[in-house]
Amino acid sequence: MAHLDLDNIHVLTHSCIRIQSAAGTVIYFDPYQLTEAPHDADFVLVTHAHYDHFSPEDIERVAKDTTELVVPASMAGGATQAKAARVHTMQAGEHIELADMVVNAVPAYNVEPGRLGFHPRENAWIGYIVTIDGTRVYVAGDTDQNPDTLQVSCDIALIPIGGTYTMDPHQAAAFINRIMPRVAIPTHYGSIVGTMDDAQAFADEVDRRVEVVLKLER
Repeated sequence: MAHLDLDNIHVLTHSCIRIQSAAGTVIYFDPYQLTEAPHDADFVLVTHAHYDHFSPEDIERVAKDTTELVVPASMAGGATQAKAARVHTMQAGEHIELADMVVNAVPAYNVEPGRLGFHPRENAWIGYIVTIDGTRVYVAGDTDQNPDTLQVSCDIALIPIGGTYTMDPHQAAAFINRIMPRVAIPTHYGSIVGTMDDAQAFADEVDRRVEVVLKLER
């Protein structure tokens, strides 16, 4: 069975992720603080409305004439700010087929008392499980471990570790040790919140049966 090549997954900055399938389909998640304008995106998937995840300026840098945008249904009105040939809206529990991938939407929200106001469940923001090249890739968005995220089954998990607004490295490691993907890749650190030391702390606490790959490029 084919598997997604880890070399085709890039964490460009913060939570901006680029994945390319074996067939050449290019997907970006939450483009932010891009320094180049490759205009190579076939699809852009946005997890929620915060400026460091939904940046119309950065979507413009990756978009081309045929780029399609996927956003939470609760963002449908604001999505018109971004360049896209077509906009798909999703709610948790839904799935759609796009090119050579299947996209499932999963809930993303805080439960920790100190950060409930940042990503409340009622905002209906989401993460994504994208099945591509025979591999289930979970891009969590901004979330805590919660009853919904604990139901996730995936091969590769890209999850936030920066703390303040999301899980910190210790909470993120504990979460990974519950869902046990084959590979874990930390995100949401290195700029607004979280440090390279946090990424190492996360790696140190993840179960050794899970391969931790540090992918942040800048």
